[in-house]
Amino acid sequence: MQQAILQALIEARAAKRPAALLRWLATGREALVMAGEVVIGGPLPAALLAEVGAAHRRDRSTTAKTDDGPVFIQIENPPLRLIVVGAVHIAQALVPMAQLTGYDVTVVDPRRAFASDARFPSVAVRRDWPDEALAELRPDARCAIVTLTHDPKLDDPALDVALRSDAFYIAALGSRRTHASRLERLAALGHGPDSLARIHGPAGLDLGAVSPAEIALSVLAQATQALRREVAA
Repeated sequence: MQQAILQALIEARAAKRPAALLRWLATGREALVMAGEVVIGGPLPAALLAEVGAAHRRDRSTTAKTDDGPVFIQIENPPLRLIVVGAVHIAQALVPMAQLTGYDVTVVDPRRAFASDARFPSVAVRRDWPDEALAELRPDARCAIVTLTHDPKLDDPALDVALRSDAFYIAALGSRRTHASRLERLAALGHGPDSLARIHGPAGLDLGAVSPAEIALSVLAQATQALRREVAA
């Protein structure tokens, strides 16, 4: 492996950035793709970059056919992240479920009575305002964001930041009427129909969920569907 590629991979892992090492099996040529951009060994055909993107979404290394022979695509993905806005009962059920499925979870809630270490003993808890927390957390294409507070003062700023990111899943708890009002407020902040359509509201698959644990299950199932559906389709 080239020294420059090795150093770039080390830095990508430290920064939790997705990377892919490409190696042409017939010639030994190497290239490095980070966050969808060729940083070493380019340019690369659009079809090959599409294969790299699909491999990232599958979390699985693969071999692609090219005019120059087979290319092994070695995927280096950072952990999936879940940002939960609102340290409520549903969050207490959602957090351990998400951790079991491989998410690095952060709970955000400025209300100290809710966002206590006693209620969330095994997860990172941030007590700053959601928009400030999300701006620092910098959600990307490996990130899911769920708002659970029912409070526009907390949910709306978080969703505003989320919609300006590449998060693969954005969801907000609340009734259809609540969601319609939410969309009007976010539209006033400059979000168009395509952007607003990214929000899953009410959050979760329609499983007929009632309890906090069932609602949490429906949200995690929907996040999984959003992550994997494009690959399966």
